[in-house]
Amino acid sequence: MNTKRRLAAVIGVGIAPLVAVCLPAATAGAHGYVSTPPSRQAQCAAGTVDCGSIKYEPQSVEGPKGLRSCSGGNAGFAELDDDSKNWKATPVSSSTTFTWNLTARHATSTWQYFVGGQTVAEFNDNGAQPGATVTHQVNFGGLTGRQKVLAVWNIADTPNAFYACIDVQIGGGGGNGGGGGEENPGDCAASAWSAGAVYNGGDTVSWKNHTWRAKWWAQGEEPGTTGEWGVWEDLGACAA
Repeated sequence: MNTKRRLAAVIGVGIAPLVAVCLPAATAGAHGYVSTPPSRQAQCAAGTVDCGSIKYEPQSVEGPKGLRSCSGGNAGFAELDDDSKNWKATPVSSSTTFTWNLTARHATSTWQYFVGGQTVAEFNDNGAQPGATVTHQVNFGGLTGRQKVLAVWNIADTPNAFYACIDVQIGGGGGNGGGGGEENPGDCAASAWSAGAVYNGGDTVSWKNHTWRAKWWAQGEEPGTTGEWGVWEDLGACAA
């Protein structure tokens, strides 16, 4: 090897560690968020509400355990804490399924759901690794009207958790949890059911002054005719 080649080799060996140090680290794997009913970050990602950078990474609302904020304490996601934004409240029944989409399946201690700072449901995974989707059936008890649900995914092997706020209208009624939904029904915000339309699980429709949610794929099955175990879940009365 001539002198020039030896010199180049020595320089290359010396520079390689510096290059490795200077290169940006790979972005940490994404994590998870509540997709159904649509959480605030899901609404941002879908363009339902005008948001900042959270619309590109709805799964990244991570912060220390024990917080009670929609943003997980992230200043960059602070708009998730802004209750004055035009968040859409999903009509739900008093017992509702929440679905998490996970893009990194961390070992899990617990899943928690809060309304008004009070725990309404908690599920203990005892450190198990969840699947790519996780569902929980949450019972709201006597709560009615519009409510903000804080869902928390507590990671087993780190001091952090993931946060998602979900705006819901329990029973289809108006107000902020004080009155009965059937006595003061809210407007029928969902599109009217159509016999020719295809509906996927989680889709909502209005039909005969009630709001209905599909439990799974459906077409041509009229809401109110499929029974308790059928495809349509009655979310309560609404005013046309």
